[in-house]
Amino acid sequence: MYSYADRLRAVELYLRLGKRLNATIRQLGYLTKNALKGWYREYVENRDLRVQAVARAPKFSEAQKQAALEHFRTHDRYISATMRALGYPGRGTLTAWVREAFPETRTSMVGHCIWVIARMCGRLVSSDYAVEMKPHNR
Repeated sequence: MYSYADRLRAVELYLRLGKRLNATIRQLGYLTKNALKGWYREYVENRDLRVQAVARAPKFSEAQKQAALEHFRTHDRYISATMRALGYPGRGTLTAWVREAFPETRTSMVGHCIWVIARMCGRLVSSDYAVEMKPHNR
């Protein structure tokens, strides 16, 4: 993240060097071509640069978020199935929404269900298989 002064200095140098991108970047040594282009475009449009970054609009609406959470809740709470059915969002986004809406889903239950079912049914399993099935502390 560059300060207002750094960005303004870069744009002014860019103008002073005759709008030569590579010469400006080479002299300053700390910015990218696309960053400088964006700062220059903003400077031309507004005759100044923003002091602070503008927050980006959310990618998904609240209605889309609620639809995804409802699908997750009513379809056996499978993240991958919800993503496939709706086509959005990505795994990280949906996981964050689920953890926010359903805090009880935070714990991982890998292998635990099989261990509990085997014990409840009184199934005899070999000790090697039982050790593999035993839930791991995470």
